Amino acid sequence: MSIPEGALSSDAGDLDFGQEVTLGDKLKAFKSSGFDQESYVSAKCRTTSEKEIKHLVTCLLDLKKASAEEMRKSVYANYPSFIRVSREISDLEGQLVALRNLLSNRAAIIHTLAEGTRTESMSSGPGSRKKGSFDNEHREPTKMELWLSQYIDTLNILLAERRVDEALAALDEGERVAKEEKSNDSMTPIMLASLQSTITEQRQKLADRLAESACQPSSSGKELRSSVEIIKKIGDGPRAHTLLLNSHHQKLQSKIQGLQTSGSTYGVAYTAALSQLVFSIIAQASSDSLAIFGDQPLYTSELVTWSVKQTNTFANLMKRHVIASPSASGGLRTVAECVQISMGHCYLLEARGLALAPVLLRHFRPCVDKALNANLKRIETSTAAIAAADDWSLSYPPIGTRSLGTPPTLGSSIVSQPKLSSSAHRFNLMVQEMCEDIGLLRSSTFSNQAKEGLHQVFSSYITMLVNALPGSSETENLEGRIVNTAENDTQQIALLANALFLAEELLPRAALKLMPLQQCLPTDTPRRNSDKQLRTPETRELKKRLQRYVDQLRDSFCRKHALDLIFSEDGGARLNAPMYFIMDENSEEPEWFPSPIFQELFAKLCSFARLASDMFVGRERFSTLLLIRLTETVILWLSDEQSFWEEIEHGPKPLGPFGLRQFYLDLQFVIHFASEGRYLSRNLHQVIKNIISRALGSIVAAGGDPDSMVPEDEWFTNHAQTAIKKLTGNATPENEEATSPTVDTSDGTLPSIEE
Repeated sequence: MSIPEGALSSDAGDLDFGQEVTLGDKLKAFKSSGFDQESYVSAKCRTTSEKEIKHLVTCLLDLKKASAEEMRKSVYANYPSFIRVSREISDLEGQLVALRNLLSNRAAIIHTLAEGTRTESMSSGPGSRKKGSFDNEHREPTKMELWLSQYIDTLNILLAERRVDEALAALDEGERVAKEEKSNDSMTPIMLASLQSTITEQRQKLADRLAESACQPSSSGKELRSSVEIIKKIGDGPRAHTLLLNSHHQKLQSKIQGLQTSGSTYGVAYTAALSQLVFSIIAQASSDSLAIFGDQPLYTSELVTWSVKQTNTFANLMKRHVIASPSASGGLRTVAECVQISMGHCYLLEARGLALAPVLLRHFRPCVDKALNANLKRIETSTAAIAAADDWSLSYPPIGTRSLGTPPTLGSSIVSQPKLSSSAHRFNLMVQEMCEDIGLLRSSTFSNQAKEGLHQVFSSYITMLVNALPGSSETENLEGRIVNTAENDTQQIALLANALFLAEELLPRAALKLMPLQQCLPTDTPRRNSDKQLRTPETRELKKRLQRYVDQLRDSFCRKHALDLIFSEDGGARLNAPMYFIMDENSEEPEWFPSPIFQELFAKLCSFARLASDMFVGRERFSTLLLIRLTETVILWLSDEQSFWEEIEHGPKPLGPFGLRQFYLDLQFVIHFASEGRYLSRNLHQVIKNIISRALGSIVAAGGDPDSMVPEDEWFTNHAQTAIKKLTGNATPENEEATSPTVDTSDGTLPSIEE
């Protein structure tokens, strides 16, 4: 992250934030022993505004966070190597201490032998050796010899009677005496070596007995800590720390064995008990280590290594006994709950400096991924089974389902939830449950995977809806599944309603469960807070992606109905050039009314508008886009149909006056009813104008005068308006003579587009 230009004034150029200088040059000012940060900042930011200073502080804080995160990643990346080197250093230190003690003992023995040899060589006379031996046998023992003999006996008694505190005090006393006598030379080398050897031997014996006692299953935590502290005081800290961890490990294994043989089933309850047991003992071991040994790197590294080992063992137990089966069968709720419980106990240790969550996630991530994929497959299979018998009639969801992700309340649960068909209700319910289960983990990684899975299953469901359209051939993603066909217009509009409400409301609300917990005002209701979250950039991006799938269904719907209008059942085009050429074969002027195919287009649009107003409540914009798209599909086909324009522009004869006027009237009719229905888009208007211009251009190319062949625009406007009123049943007496025998209105008048 770089500090933006302008965060400092031009007078602060010495900071060199934006210049290409070396790091050493940047740090020169800070290396001085007399560096004063307050005066430095004051001098460099003297003319900087308060807003710029705040912006600079924000940038620096972001840099600090990024640096801390980078350091954390670096530590985790190299932590195993660091632990291995620390253990090797610890072992080397222990070996050096042992070697030093060995060399000291060897030096004392050699010194003692040298003194004895020198004493014997100084003896003179033939009977000197015999006399010295006689004197040694009959002389009184010295005071120091008596003390040493009594000291050794007392130390043996204390150790035999397990009077640890007194034995430890006696060892300290012996160390003090040995040090004093060595400096005063009041003790012979042999006695001094004997004393030192006795102290070393008895210290080792005391440590062995304490370790043996601490490892007993009946030992309490207090006794364990006391023994470890004494071993540490004796001077064998690494052994004491290892003993502490091994004792906690044995206690943990014993309790796990008891938990497995207690008859409890392997499920969420077992997970909670096992997780609490493992991480509580890790926490206790951490507390004991810190209390006795402090935060020395040697011991903290061993503690971390031991904690990681226990966590790995716990994760393997969880995978083998609890998670493996539901993960394979798609039991996402069980897997998520078990992982959540484990991660919750694990996160509590972070306050003690033990970040074990990455260790657990490394084990649990494949299981969660497997369960999520199996759950997604189950959503597709179950939804397809319901879609095979779905009658595509819309209804409210059953009471108690989690359609909006919030518990239903009396009187408002039904009103606030949209109508869907049975397969859409099943799809929504299963997606809600999936997002709720993954949301328990509060992991951005799992949430992102769930969002991608949501797109995957929604794309599959949209493919089912497309395949439900009559005559659809888009079955490449259905894997041979059969989908019940939506036979009539009401059912086909219901397909669009399913896709629309899922994409714009239900699935985004389900995805909110995947986001981190938001800080909400106490006065905010859950629904109000949810509405705020629906306006976040992440949710808007999700809606855009889902809307693309809805657009695919809408385009398939419009293409299907446009082709039904344009082509007859035998495959012939009903919108063709001969229908306009034939009008000039009769000399009598026809009754001017839009062509039958455009009358049917208008009737279909009116019908769809009425159905959409009932089904897309509050979604008028989608209804308008649907009508625009259907009209554009028909007109764009006419604009791009090569055979139609080949006959118009290069046929044996050009359009006659009647044919050109009818063609012009049909297109003006489309413009007027689309304008009145408020779905005349700029693109549609421009395409129609281009078609008219092209038709007029064909007349000019043939040497005709189109202006003399068509009346004024007012004529087309009047006839188009008359046709709209006639077709919608709003005709007045003065235009009753304008009839349309091609449209059957025996079952009632056509609804107005404005209804």
